[in-house]
Amino acid sequence: MPTYQYRCVKCGEVFDHVEHLAEHETARLNCPKCGSDAVQHQPTQFFAKTSKKS
Repeated sequence: MPTYQYRCVKCGEVFDHVEHLAEHETARLNCPKCGSDAVQHQPTQFFAKTSKKS
């Protein structure tokens, strides 16, 4: 399952949350630091690792 990064609009806390792809669109998260529900998804970089060399 992918890990998504979120940032709290109220206090600025950045935190990660592991969730299923289908759950991502409907997830309602609260900030672990201040409890606010005003959190925004932060775009993150990723890389794909494959077993075959090209």
